[in-house]
Amino acid sequence: MSEIAGSSGAEEPRDPVGRDGSAGAADSVRSPDTESPEDPDPESEEDPIAIRIEQLILGSDRRYTPFQAARAAGVPMELAARFWRAMGFADIGQAKALTEADVLALRRLAGLVEAGLLSEGMAVQVARSTGQTTARLADWQIDSFLEGLTEPQEGMSRTEIAYPLVELLLPELEEFLVYVWRRQLAAATGRVVQAQDDDEMVDRRLAVGFADLVGFTRLTRRLEEEELGELVEAFETTAADLVAAHGGRLIKTLGDEVLFSADDAGTAAEIGVRLIETLAHDETMPELRVGIAFGTVTTRMGDVFGTTVNLASRLTSIAPKDTVLVHSDFAEELIRDGDAPESEAAATAAEKAAAEGGTGQAPSYRFALQPMWQRSVRGLGVVEPWLLSRRG
Repeated sequence: MSEIAGSSGAEEPRDPVGRDGSAGAADSVRSPDTESPEDPDPESEEDPIAIRIEQLILGSDRRYTPFQAARAAGVPMELAARFWRAMGFADIGQAKALTEADVLALRRLAGLVEAGLLSEGMAVQVARSTGQTTARLADWQIDSFLEGLTEPQEGMSRTEIAYPLVELLLPELEEFLVYVWRRQLAAATGRVVQAQDDDEMVDRRLAVGFADLVGFTRLTRRLEEEELGELVEAFETTAADLVAAHGGRLIKTLGDEVLFSADDAGTAAEIGVRLIETLAHDETMPELRVGIAFGTVTTRMGDVFGTTVNLASRLTSIAPKDTVLVHSDFAEELIRDGDAPESEAAATAAEKAAAEGGTGQAPSYRFALQPMWQRSVRGLGVVEPWLLSRRG
């Protein structure tokens, strides 16, 4: 976690001098602008190369304490600390660790509140969602990307090699990040614009699915850490590619499990079946099980919540290996959209009628549905699961 925020409840002392003109009050309350010889320089014990890399990435030197940065931005210290903590920055007391970029970011976010474009609570949510997303991105880039490109060489440490590498990559990765963000923002805005009413923007009818690796706990005891990491990365990459390619949205990954959503049942069904088919042909992967439900979902900060999500999770937990289990509401959506027949008997009758009528235009169903025994699911009562498979 990055370190920035000062104490949220503290305020800058207004009268460091005692009422009688002496400096007695200053002994107990020190101005945050005053350097104390008792406070160690935060840079004194750090690797000089690490400091140079930080300066390269941040674009400027450390100049401000949290109090000084808040005052320079014209933002109350309490609000500044809320923003910093929402972004994931730890408290550092009054160490001089902030830059001009920190002041500018603070001023911009507070300016959106002052202009009435965001409420204070919404601004904190913006800070939190951005901080959480970019923190994970930064960790991934360091763990999976930079480490592989900075193998120590004779006479040079990994840190010494990292500086010129970061210098070359930083502007390219920054431009790419902005590009992907704009693309994702355009797609998300399009979904909001297409919503029929304001309620649908928050509470929407979606298909939600979980895909879970079977026996993952046993694998963690059998595989080496590096092998386990490679397996998880391969699973997440495969799932993310399939979800995106077929028009779904990857909500989040949880190591041995992924959560995805789609606007319609047909898209979610295709994703679920494709996941099973793809991993079944990969000998390095364990079995997979998928559960999908359809209904009203609350969306918030990129995540999904509600009974539909809980139902999909429960269906996944009871699904047989290498199968897709769906709820009855999901099955009804597939049938209504013409993606699956009500039964194989109905499909056979429709095909026979088309052949006898000479039209040759029998319904083209992509999926087959097989009713399973009703099950009592904890917290959700009795559910009616259906086994979903590709037809033909």
